[in-house]
Amino acid sequence: MIMKRITSVFFISVFVFSAYAQAAPSPRLATVAVLPFETIGAGVSAAEANEATRLLIAEISSWGTVILLPEDQADRAEYLIRGRVSRPEGPFVISADTIRASPRQTLNTSRQEAPSLRDINIAAFSAQVAENIPFPNFLIGRWRSTIDIPNGPLVAIMEFRANRTILVERYDTWEHSGTNCLIYQAIGTGTYTHIGYLRRNVNIGGRVIQSDATVGINLNLEDAIPMFTNVRTANLRILFDEERNNFEIVHGGLPCGINHTGPSVYPRERLFYTRFTRIQ
Repeated sequence: MIMKRITSVFFISVFVFSAYAQAAPSPRLATVAVLPFETIGAGVSAAEANEATRLLIAEISSWGTVILLPEDQADRAEYLIRGRVSRPEGPFVISADTIRASPRQTLNTSRQEAPSLRDINIAAFSAQVAENIPFPNFLIGRWRSTIDIPNGPLVAIMEFRANRTILVERYDTWEHSGTNCLIYQAIGTGTYTHIGYLRRNVNIGGRVIQSDATVGINLNLEDAIPMFTNVRTANLRILFDEERNNFEIVHGGLPCGINHTGPSVYPRERLFYTRFTRIQ
């Protein structure tokens, strides 16, 4: 026997259509100015300092996660990068201070050394430099996740807002036991936390995964199967595609279903929303 509880189907259909028709919001990007690198001591040249500046700017610019301002507009930047090149005792050293403009504070100092400038790993150095510059929140907007099951599909539609709240337009929950299948279409609200960063390799329990952000999601749902009325998650690791129109929860997931019957109905005991596509 299959039991379904449907809430506001017409409203949801209209909402989904209008959401697809709207443009995705642009996340706010921090403004950054890279000041010309200085030479410290003998053994390094102005040309090497200029090349270090150029390499750092090119690398950070390629990320598309900050707005880089030219040197003559540095007074408008929220963050300043002040770099140095030196050769104190043989190896070439590149270092930089990352400074918050207001209130003025040095956030971190980065350093790397190599036999020469061409041997510097500029990508790794740039990641150190930008470690404390806030990355944009690419979660902002509306997202849809779909899980195909024999009695489904299950669908979740959620809007992540800039003020760290969530509007849950739809969150299907599912339970299967014996011959009974329940699907409730829940609605609700929630909150989330977000820490964005340059793509990282993260070791979790001996497994190395790539992620672009760490997220926590708390949902309060109405008309859900009782065990899913309150969804509480922390330390979810998410990975975006290059266009940031899709993301996957690569560690953890949003619980939405339970299967008491066994693999003849669904191969896993619990279901989680993990793959999302932007619909606005």
